[in-house]
Amino acid sequence: MLRLEDLQVAMDASALKVDLALPPGRRVALLGPSGAGKSTLLDAIAGFRVATQGRILWQGRDLTQSRPDARPVSILFQDSNLFPHLTLARNLCLALHPDGRRPDDEANARIEGALRRVGLEGMADRKPGTLSGGQQGRAALARVLLMARPVILLDEPFAALGPALKREMLDLVREVGESLAALVVMVTHDPRDAAGWAQDVVFVAEGVAHPPVPTDRFFGDPPQAFRDYIGEIG
Repeated sequence: MLRLEDLQVAMDASALKVDLALPPGRRVALLGPSGAGKSTLLDAIAGFRVATQGRILWQGRDLTQSRPDARPVSILFQDSNLFPHLTLARNLCLALHPDGRRPDDEANARIEGALRRVGLEGMADRKPGTLSGGQQGRAALARVLLMARPVILLDEPFAALGPALKREMLDLVREVGESLAALVVMVTHDPRDAAGWAQDVVFVAEGVAHPPVPTDRFFGDPPQAFRDYIGEIG
């Protein structure tokens, strides 16, 4: 269980307040308007932003003061965060050996297996600049597979993709999350992505991340703040 207990995280002119719990193995959408604090919340979970109050716990372990690399978390950003001067094999090897050593035979076999699972078989020697945006997203997911951490965070990694390719990538994220039995938390501005992909919705608005609600119940009887948000974007 990921517990965010009486958490407060500083934003530009205010603070985000969070008090909720997310169980392992669920797909959760963080939904809300721009600037509400969705990415701020991901940063706090990942350790990139320090909470000013409260605790972050995973399976009872207090992560609040832990370094990002000591947390059981992997994160996908919109730019895929691949090193452009390294091949896919070397990029993915960093998930296995963060010290930068070259992959040995065992690592190469695991890397090829991960690339095969995301549809990039035979591309280990390619560099990120030779790949399409969708292929770069797949490579980033292969890295998540190799890291095999129980919490996966997605900060709108597919926002620049077209609708069909985005759906394909979200399906792949679902498969990766299920294979790892991971908690997957995704930031999105698009209610359609949340409705079609997530099992639960955490609505973030006016400085508060509200506790998760099952997706069908959330959209069947949405809170007034969400109705107002839909009116703004509709």
